[in-house]
Formats: sequence, structure tokens, C-alpha cells
Amino acid sequence: MAGFAEIAEEAKLAEGSGNDPGRGLGGRGVTFARIAAVVMAVASPVLTIAALLLYAHLPEAWTPDRTATPQTAAALTFPAVGAFLIFHRPRLNMAWLMVVGGIAAAVSDLSSALMFRLAADGDLATAGFMRYPTQVGWAVCGLALTMLLPLYSPDGRLPSPRWRWVLLLGASSLGLDLLRAVLRPTPPPGSYPYPAVIPNPLQVRALGPYLEGVSTVAWTGIYVSMALTALSLALRLRRADPVGRRQIGWPLFAFAGYVVFLIMSAFLPGFLWPSVVWAALIPVAVAFSVTRYRLYGIDTVISRAFVAAGLVAVVSAVYFGAGALSSLVVSGYDEIAGIAAALFAGAFFQPLRRVLQRAVDHLLYGSVGDPSVLAERLTQAVRRGDPAKALTSVVSVLRDGLAVEGVAVEVADGEPRYVESGRVGPDPREVPLVWHGELVGRLFVGPPGPRRFPAAHNERVLTTLTPYAADVAHAVRMAADLQRSRERILTAREEERRRLRRDLHDGLGQTLSAMAMTINLARMSLKKSPDAADELLRELHTGMGAVTDDIRELVYGLRPPALDDLGLARAVRELAGQSSPDTEIEVEVEGGLTDLPAAVEVAVYRIVQEALTNIRRHARASRARIVLQRDSMLRVLVADDGRGLPATYSAGVGLGSMRERAAELGGICVVNSEPGGGTRVEVMLPLSPAAGLDTAAPLDRAGSGPRPH
Repeated sequence: MAGFAEIAEEAKLAEGSGNDPGRGLGGRGVTFARIAAVVMAVASPVLTIAALLLYAHLPEAWTPDRTATPQTAAALTFPAVGAFLIFHRPRLNMAWLMVVGGIAAAVSDLSSALMFRLAADGDLATAGFMRYPTQVGWAVCGLALTMLLPLYSPDGRLPSPRWRWVLLLGASSLGLDLLRAVLRPTPPPGSYPYPAVIPNPLQVRALGPYLEGVSTVAWTGIYVSMALTALSLALRLRRADPVGRRQIGWPLFAFAGYVVFLIMSAFLPGFLWPSVVWAALIPVAVAFSVTRYRLYGIDTVISRAFVAAGLVAVVSAVYFGAGALSSLVVSGYDEIAGIAAALFAGAFFQPLRRVLQRAVDHLLYGSVGDPSVLAERLTQAVRRGDPAKALTSVVSVLRDGLAVEGVAVEVADGEPRYVESGRVGPDPREVPLVWHGELVGRLFVGPPGPRRFPAAHNERVLTTLTPYAADVAHAVRMAADLQRSRERILTAREEERRRLRRDLHDGLGQTLSAMAMTINLARMSLKKSPDAADELLRELHTGMGAVTDDIRELVYGLRPPALDDLGLARAVRELAGQSSPDTEIEVEVEGGLTDLPAAVEVAVYRIVQEALTNIRRHARASRARIVLQRDSMLRVLVADDGRGLPATYSAGVGLGSMRERAAELGGICVVNSEPGGGTRVEVMLPLSPAAGLDTAAPLDRAGSGPRPH
């Protein structure tokens, strides 16, 4: 017998291809099965409505206390849903159980109504015979819908052969109660709540003393077997795969609710109507699990139902308890008692909701039911591990919390990092990792693993843990940027040393060697040829000027002299004054800049220099503003009113060098367009010792080495 998923799949195939999913029966067999199902689906509610009309027109003395029961709801809903399933799968046994159980319930209701109608009309003998179809229909309905259907759902097989005794217990209990009803003696006159006693043609008077004990045994077996059939669905749910859990969850929820309300109605008559309504929901839940189980999460319904029920119960108890206590303390002041009760109930509401939600999450999802617990686990794992292993901790905790086959994280970086735990499969779910508006990576979630309810809980876990994962991804990017920056610094230092060696050896070294030879020639020519010596000395003077220029160029490459001669503030003002005459530049300085680390001075000077160069070359600005602001860190702002950045642009060497200079010092450099037009360059540089600044040995991007004295 096919399960729910097979029903849905074959129904789709039948709709899409025109094939008949019940073709194994043969054309006539399929047609007959469908016609029979439709006839019973139509006849069942018609018979039930006829029974309700008969009850409505009975004399008050002959009207029973209960004219609508869970059996009535079954007669109205089960055959229609069963016929719908039979139309797609004519050989589906579970659908036939729904149809047969529903029509049996309708026959039972109509026979009961006819029995009272005949009795009210005075035909007590015929009314007595109507007792038998009433009881037989009730037994068939109970066996089909409350025993066989849940035991054989959703795959048409028992959970295991050991469950046969549950089926035997249910069938035996129903048969025992049916036999009791058929053979029970006719009650004596005056013991009946109706004007006359309806006789039992098949009565066995000798059974009279044992009827109460037989009824107790029979109904105990019925209730126990019903509870066990609902338990069989729960066990299937635990052992099923994720798709199977989605299919079983809805029928289990409906069956369990029906059993609870039915048992409660046996002791508290007020719960009869909830059991009637719940019985009508069972076939709807079955149909829902067949057609729409992929779209909604039963765990959300269960969670909200439990939380809502708990809130209503506890808040009501607190409200009425506080009201009663206040009434005793402040007798005669009902308004005060009501206000006090409302305040107590409101104070308990939110904490109680959180407690109940955690309890339900733990019930449904186990030890990972509380996303905050997962967040704490992730935090501790990241703290204990080094940054290189932080992503491994993220994917491990997420995989455990989501109970999926695999989770992977890809960090958006110059060299993308990809860490995977398990197997995400060829078509994983992709979740962006955003840190302060910036996409820093992507999270890939694989197919669900073996757990009860993955869908709704996954959303709660992702909502809670995605920000943590984004923080870790950003930290990994920053660590990678720092490593690359260190490598670039080392490379630049070695390249600069090589350049200095080459310039000093090939430039100054050769020039000084030539000057030394010129001095020797001048000394030898001084007495013999004064004019030649004078010419040599003139050449020597010219060469010394060239050497001075070379030395000045080397020193300027290491550190701009203006920083030592003027200080950072005046050096920046000098840069602004040397800029384009078409652009009016305003320089603002806030805070003292005299004791800044040398590396910070060089970085700020070069960044401002590059920004002014860009303004001169590209901005076409009439005004520009430079702000140097120092408090706990150094803030540098260069803004203009020019044409701004193009819609699509790639950072060139200049913008890249500004960002690299800021990153080398542990700061950031942001370049963007102003809302009203123009470009804005903003730099934030830390000034604490933790930033790793060395005031004794600053490094400039153009060179490296100790600060000249």
C-alpha cells in the first residue's frame, strides 16, 4: 500500500501526463471504484443531515441529550476526503477505510434517529430492531477510523508485527461492547429517561448483573488501544526521514488531539464539542499532509498550541488567584481586586511565554531546541579556538543545531575561504552573511538530516546564529587582510632596501667615486695647470649639487621633510596651498597633532596628498574641505563638491594605496560619494599602543627604515 508521498507524486503525474494512477485495476474497475467512492461520499453527509433533521423534529421528551457526536463529524468529512484520494489512487486501502468508516458512521446516526422517531410514533417493536444497525455502524466506524487508519498510516503497514496485539485489543474491545449492546436485557419500566422503554428483541436476561463490568472492560480496552494507535504514529515520526516526518506530523497532531478530547469528554461532558470538531479535522489533516506538507511546519502549530494553552491556563490561574486574594484582603473594593489581578497576570505573561517556548523547543528538538544555547556554544567555541579554526566551529555548531546533512561557509575575500562540515549537496540553501551592511560571506545549508521537525526551528536557529556567523566571517576577513598587510609590509621593506642599495651603490656611490677621482686630478693639476684645476673644481661643485639633490630625493622618499620642518597640520596646509588654483580648500584642525606617532604622520600626509591629487585630476571641484580631528583616535576627512564617483568604478592604485596605508596601522579608509554631489574620503586611525604603532621606526609605503635625525 502506498504512503502519502506516493499519493501526492502519482497525483501530480496523473495531472501532468494524463495517465491513470489506478490503471492496475483495469478501466472498468477504476471507473467502478471512483463511482462507488463518490456515491458513498455523497450519501454519507446526506444520511447524516437526514438524521439531524429527524432529531430536530422529535418531541422534546424523545430527544436525546447528544444528537451530534464525533461520529457525526466523521460521517460528514471522512468520506469526502477518502473519495478525493480514491479518485487519484483507486486501490489505496487507507482511503477506502475513510470512506467505509464514514458511511458506517452515517448509517449508525440515521438508524439511531429512526429508532427514536419510531419510538416517538409508538412503534416500539420496530424501533428495537433499529438498535442493531446503530451499534454495528458504530463498531465498524470505530474499528476503521480509530484503530486501522492510524495503525496503518502512512505506508499501509503496521509499524512492526508486535503491533498486531494492539489491533486485536481494539477489535476485541469494540466487539465486546457491540455484543453487550446487542444482548443486553430490556431495562425495567421507569428506569429509562424517555416516555417508554424501547425493547431489545435479542435480549439475554442472564447477562444483566454483568453488563456494568463488561462495559468497563470494553471501554478501557477501547481507550487504551486508541492511545496506543496514536503512539504508533509518534514512534513512526521518531524513526522516519524528514519527508516522512512532515507527512506524519499533521495526522499525529489531529489523532492525538482527538484522543485527548474524547477521553476527557467521558469524564467532563463539556469537552464533547471540542472532540466533535477535532474529529472533523482528522481527514483534513490527512489531506493536508498529502498535498501541502512541504509548505507548512507542523512543529509551529504544535509549539504555538502548547504555548498558548500553557499561557491561558497559568495566566488564568494567576488572574483568578490574585483576584480572589485581593477580594479577601480589600473586601468591598472589586475594582482594586480586578486591577491587582490584571497586573499580576501581565507580569507573569512574558516570562512565562519564554519559559514555555523553551520547554516546547526542548521537547520538539532535544538539546538543541533553544537557539540561545546554540549561540552560547558558538561563542565559547570561537573564544577557545584560534581565528583560523573559527569557521570550523561555526559550521559544526550550525550543523548540530539545524540537524542537516551539511553546512558550509564561504568568506568573500580576495582568496575565498570555504569550510564545510558534512555534505551540503548540489543544491544547498544559500543564506547571505551581512556585517554592518557589507556582504562578508555566504552560508550554505544542506538537506535536512534525521530529526523530527526541521523547517520552522531552522528559521529560528538561522535568525539567531547568522549574525554570529557574519561576525566570525568578518573577523576571518580582517585576519586575512592583516596577514596580507604584514606580507606586503615585509615585501615592501625588502624591496625598499634593495632600491636603496641600488640607488646608493649605482647612484651616489658612482658619483662620489667620480668626485674623489676629480679631486685627485685637481690636486695634481693645481701647480702645473691652475686653469685645468679650476675647471675640475667647477665640475666637482656641479656634481656635489647633483649629489645633494639625490640625497634630498632619497630622504623625501623615506619621510616628507615638511613633517619635520612644519609639523603635520602646517604640512597639510602647505599641500592644500600647492593644489589646483581653481579649487578653494579649507583646512580644519581639532585637537593637538604634535605628538603623533611618526608612522601615523606619514600615512595621513600621503593619504591627504593622494586625495588632493585625485581632486585636481578628476573631481572638477570648486571647493574642498580637509578635517584633521583627534580624540581617542585620529579622524581624517577630505571632501569636495565635485562630480563624485561614477556609478560603476574599480579602485585604482591611488585609492588602493590609501586603504592599504590605513589598514597597515589598524585603521579603515572609506571612499564614497556625497549625497548632494562630490566625493568623501574618511579615515579612522587608532592611536593606542595596541594598534601596533612604533614611534621609533616608522614605515612609509615609499620606503622603510629608521626615522632620520
